[in-house]
Amino acid sequence: MEYSKLVDIYQSLSQTTKMLEKRAIITDFLRGIKPDEVEASILLLEGRLFPESDKRKIGIGNQLILKSISKVSGKTDTDLNDQWAKIGDLGLVAEKNISSRTQDSLTQRKLTIKQVFDNLRKLSEIHGTGSTGKKVGLISELLGASNSVDSKYLVRTCLEDLRTGSGFGILRDAVADAFDVDVKNVQKAYDLTTDLSRVALVAKTRGDAGLEKISLNVGTPIKVMLFKKVESVEEGFEVVGSPAIIDYKYDGFRLQIHRSDNEFKLFTRNLEDVTTQFPDIIEIVKKDVKSKNYIIDCEVVGYDKDTKSWKPFQEISQRIKRKYGIDDMIKEVPVMIFAFDLIGLSGKNFIDIPFKDRREKLSEIITEDSFSVSLAKEITTSSIEQSQEFYEEALRVGAEGVMMKNLEGVYKPGSRVGFGVKIKPVMETLDLVIVGGEWGTGKRANWISSFILACRTEDGFKEIGKIGTGFKEKDEMGVSFDKMTKLLKPFIIGESGRSVKIKPGVIIEVKYEEIQRSPTYGSGYALRFPRFVRLRDDKDLKDVDNLKRILKLSSAQRGRK
Repeated sequence: MEYSKLVDIYQSLSQTTKMLEKRAIITDFLRGIKPDEVEASILLLEGRLFPESDKRKIGIGNQLILKSISKVSGKTDTDLNDQWAKIGDLGLVAEKNISSRTQDSLTQRKLTIKQVFDNLRKLSEIHGTGSTGKKVGLISELLGASNSVDSKYLVRTCLEDLRTGSGFGILRDAVADAFDVDVKNVQKAYDLTTDLSRVALVAKTRGDAGLEKISLNVGTPIKVMLFKKVESVEEGFEVVGSPAIIDYKYDGFRLQIHRSDNEFKLFTRNLEDVTTQFPDIIEIVKKDVKSKNYIIDCEVVGYDKDTKSWKPFQEISQRIKRKYGIDDMIKEVPVMIFAFDLIGLSGKNFIDIPFKDRREKLSEIITEDSFSVSLAKEITTSSIEQSQEFYEEALRVGAEGVMMKNLEGVYKPGSRVGFGVKIKPVMETLDLVIVGGEWGTGKRANWISSFILACRTEDGFKEIGKIGTGFKEKDEMGVSFDKMTKLLKPFIIGESGRSVKIKPGVIIEVKYEEIQRSPTYGSGYALRFPRFVRLRDDKDLKDVDNLKRILKLSSAQRGRK
């Protein structure tokens, strides 16, 4: 099938905001594709080139795209950069500058979906000396063989920024409609594979019977179950029911541990494979987990090798990205495991088994060993008083808070469905000043939509983080990006590309989850998950919170015992 047919679908999806219309558009398209076109079509409709669980990247950034557009269009980098700053969408820049003529490059025929898909995937295989030029050459070939509208979506696909407004739910439902299968079977099969293209192919070729045979595979990550936040144990019981299992919420990183005989795989909550970064974890589970086939959901926490106190997340996060010097990192930042759920065991899928039974089975295979692997500390109770005491104890010993879980709840990958909640303390808000920002892209192209925050110090204002959440799209719904941009424009004192430097003058109140040490910002600290609360136009610059108060709040955070 010609790529232009898929581009027509992109265009149609972009021209409606109605979910049912989007679903019908995709359904009609999918009914017309052949089995060997399913993988490419589904992934390209998702705006990606590989399934979520496949972490291969094509390594294409904005500047490389600009070079490719320049090569095909003949426009200068300066001209294209200026257009990008005004338009805010490199796809639209490509559409504006790529003519409809076909160059003598990749092909004289119309591009097919498979050609585009296969050639873009090849970008992930280009590495080493001269890779930039090779990537520019390959993208330029595709752009040169495209018309202006095709080029818009080629660029957006490269940047994984498709902008058709068609989320997973629409695609899932369209797959069910197009291939006449039960949407529940589509969802369940996806939960077990995190690969909608594979699920769609099975749905098309083997129907519901094929979907029902898709199984959980050790070594293939699934999305972890997520938990919404509540403010109190009383609210927690209202959501999960009574009695509830309550366990510590540790300040580490979420990890799925997969084992099949002597094969191990470790995946983060974002499905990133970190097996090579944590050989020490593999040695721990070899020794202390009494099974050779399982998938365990756990939290990994770093600790000080001398004091044995738990370290905050930011001190262990460096290990996740580290590719070299692993042995030194193991010595510098040792880790321990707190296991709290069992997804699969001995080839059996535990997703639909009640949580209390999953937890019991987990306890049977774990040999607890301090500073190695332990079960997450838990209680089962209906008592608000006992729950509150347990929560306060968790904070005293250095945990982030607690999780409250429904005893009968199943494991719902990627969902916040009420089978569990988390309770964490609310930190005091801060009044901070905006000293920089970045122009948005797409529908936010005319707004500053990311803001750099600063606190007061003896040497002036020092950066303490970035914020982009808590603002609204429209003024009538609250403080919007448009309103913030209008407030900040008189204070802009410099621009470079999409970045702006802002004279201190606009003060906002910010809430956050934690204050962390950070070499990234001038203050030496950063706010974890900052969120806009309100404008503080009633305050002067002298009222902006100073670094001394921030240090005091930081030191008052939960202990690391």
